[in-house]
Amino acid sequence: MNPTRNWIAVAAAGLLLSGCNTLTPKPGAGGEVVGTPSPHASAVQDWHERNRVDTVLSRTAEAPEDLWELSREHFMLDLTQSNGRIEKQVKYYSKHQDYLDRVTDRAERYYQYVLEQIIERDMPAELALLPIVESAYDPFAYSHAHASGPWQFIPGTARHFGLRTSWWYDGRRDIVASTDAALTYLEQLNKRFDGDWLLALAAYNAGGGTVSKAIKRNRKKGKPTDYWSLDLPRETEAYVPKLLALAKLVEKPEQHGISLKPLSLEPYFAIIDIDGQIDLKQAAKLAGTDIDEIKMLNPGFSRWATDPEGPHRLLIPVESAESFRTQLAALPASERVRWNHYRIKRGDTLSVIAARFNTTSDALRRANKLKGNTIVAGRTLLIPQGEGAVLADAGNATGNQRKLAYRVRSGDSFWKIARLHGVDVKELARWNKMAPRDPLKIGQQLTLYVGGVESSDS
Repeated sequence: MNPTRNWIAVAAAGLLLSGCNTLTPKPGAGGEVVGTPSPHASAVQDWHERNRVDTVLSRTAEAPEDLWELSREHFMLDLTQSNGRIEKQVKYYSKHQDYLDRVTDRAERYYQYVLEQIIERDMPAELALLPIVESAYDPFAYSHAHASGPWQFIPGTARHFGLRTSWWYDGRRDIVASTDAALTYLEQLNKRFDGDWLLALAAYNAGGGTVSKAIKRNRKKGKPTDYWSLDLPRETEAYVPKLLALAKLVEKPEQHGISLKPLSLEPYFAIIDIDGQIDLKQAAKLAGTDIDEIKMLNPGFSRWATDPEGPHRLLIPVESAESFRTQLAALPASERVRWNHYRIKRGDTLSVIAARFNTTSDALRRANKLKGNTIVAGRTLLIPQGEGAVLADAGNATGNQRKLAYRVRSGDSFWKIARLHGVDVKELARWNKMAPRDPLKIGQQLTLYVGGVESSDS
């Protein structure tokens, strides 16, 4: 065992003292999926078990300086090979220091967790760089092929690996769930292609069937069947070289004339059981941080609150974890999600009310313990109220909206900012007299209008 193999767990040990807990569950544009879905529910439990204090203290190792050094110590792929396709990508990345800086800033929240999971599975640390190729480490990334999240799962592959999608939640964007699913998928592909990681990576992008057919064609012609010899889609022929190029830059940044912002070995977040639904704005208040930070750490939640069906966990900045747990324990269940009272009017239906308050009929049925869709005029419904619960009826919403100023940060886009604040991307652009595809500048101030739910009609 490499003496630094599990050093990163030392940094996580403090989190275990506070009793943080949770559950866990891919990817690329490929179509065919074979293998067994990953056991998401046990993955995070196993992570905490591996990092128990008594286990951690039994390991002796000299600490690496940062996560880049730890990555180098666990690189397994051949980075010495000379290949024009790799060198083309090295040249490109080395000329774009600004891009590398942006990606590093974006990865800062997630890289420690991703790398730790990879090391624990004895997989090549180069795989921690794969979300750069897939999504530039943007959990809100969405492709024309309907791939989503840091690991860019398409819907079919996501379902196969247990990544659930609902009105409330998209597991493809969930850092914990999608990382577990992606690594499980990569392990299965590696096994399918007899331990050849380059073929496994190609299959992650193009699909196992595409790679298998290319191998079969070459074998029939008496040609080599390694990755570099196969006739693959153009995107796939650039995909593996991109990853290897990034690894070469991380391995010897000075040699390529670039610098890498140090990434701390300390965990960025703690995974905390919340045992039920909670308003994300309330969670931010308990954590003593802003709502944007909570949403960036928990991008799987699509609305103003966590999914009532789970996963019942939140990623919280590590420095706020203990305080969050203490305050959450003291918070009455009735205050976890704010509610308004709506008096049912003649002609109302559950679906109409749900649309008016930007929620779902199912959410209203659960909140009001209704067995069906029957409602009675004059009675009162509980309506979930949160930062994102904006009236769908613009005529009614205008009077309830409040104006916010938002300063653009590194890695922001209209789409991401709109998602963070529960507003329409076209509206956001219109409010600022811009188009959704217009570039944003760091430090630029945008105007947003967000609102609350209409007061009870009583």
